[in-house]
Amino acid sequence: MGNCLRPRPADPNPSSKTNPSSTTTAPSTSGTQNGVGLSDSSSSAGESGYGEILATPNLRVYSFSDLKSATKGFKPEVILGVGGFGTVYKGWVDETTLSPSRFGSGMVVAIKRLNRESVQGFKEWQSEVDFLGCLSHPNLVKLLGYCLEDQELLLVYEFMQRGSLENHLFRRGSATDTLSWDLRLKIVTDSAKGLAFLHTSEKQVIYRDFKASNILLDESYNAKISDFGLAKVGPSGENTHVTTQVMGTQGYAAPEYIATGHLYVKSDVYCFGVLLLEMMSGLRVLDNNRSREQKNLINWAKPLLPNKKKLKLVMDARIEGQYSSKAATSAAKLTLQCLEEEPKKRPSMEEVVAILEKIAAM
Repeated sequence: MGNCLRPRPADPNPSSKTNPSSTTTAPSTSGTQNGVGLSDSSSSAGESGYGEILATPNLRVYSFSDLKSATKGFKPEVILGVGGFGTVYKGWVDETTLSPSRFGSGMVVAIKRLNRESVQGFKEWQSEVDFLGCLSHPNLVKLLGYCLEDQELLLVYEFMQRGSLENHLFRRGSATDTLSWDLRLKIVTDSAKGLAFLHTSEKQVIYRDFKASNILLDESYNAKISDFGLAKVGPSGENTHVTTQVMGTQGYAAPEYIATGHLYVKSDVYCFGVLLLEMMSGLRVLDNNRSREQKNLINWAKPLLPNKKKLKLVMDARIEGQYSSKAATSAAKLTLQCLEEEPKKRPSMEEVVAILEKIAAM
């Protein structure tokens, strides 16, 4: 079946049947546009937290009937969420063998089912299999298996009990629902480690769609990056960037990428800076319900971040008193560095991790 992330001919209308009880390398009908493989052998990624690139994927292949059984026929009551790709369901598999188990028995998993009307669906499904099937790191969501059968495309992931960071950061409930300053720092540090691993792997990976809704939390608020549908293998040789169609999420995408289609590793750093600002303020980067001057969080907040007195206007009032002035000032400085207009002026994600760990100790 080949090594991780090797280019294979596209198949926009997959029709192959799967073996309901096997493990496999990446499916042979890949339509990925990533171009080159990550590695012919496993490798580690130094400072970013004990991750590795697997020589070949080790994913379970499920039949459609397997996953239909695991989700009780894709009943509405087991829906976890709905997105552009399709619908995510709660399902159950055997904890040891990962075989589908009786509904409500065994280990809970998340099962993503492709929306058949999705134009980019197959490419994004294949990208998930290619990347998450090969990359292993504590801060990347684990892909357990997939289904490729007739027109049905599904992915099976580990279940993240607390859902997305987006739901926790932006919801407005009681004070007990608010993420504390310490938890916010932990979550962004975990996420930074995941990005640092991608950027320092043997072949750099550019994530391209870093945002709060793509960061999932487990029971202990450990954060993991999910959804690799838009990920790209980074530049090789003397190249500094890859050129690609502009895709991603409005408000998060780096200015150079929007303007030219040139995607740098440090385009991800800009996205991370947007998340840092959202973490500090508790506000979404774009919100038409806010006043005209505050609709765009970056435009409003950037002039305030260097000013210690005005910084308080940016900080989330719900976590007032939970952080030192030094910590807030340092976080603001790091945010501005990540949001630099020129990619080369932004720090690396390894540098970001080191700074965040210092802030956590303040």
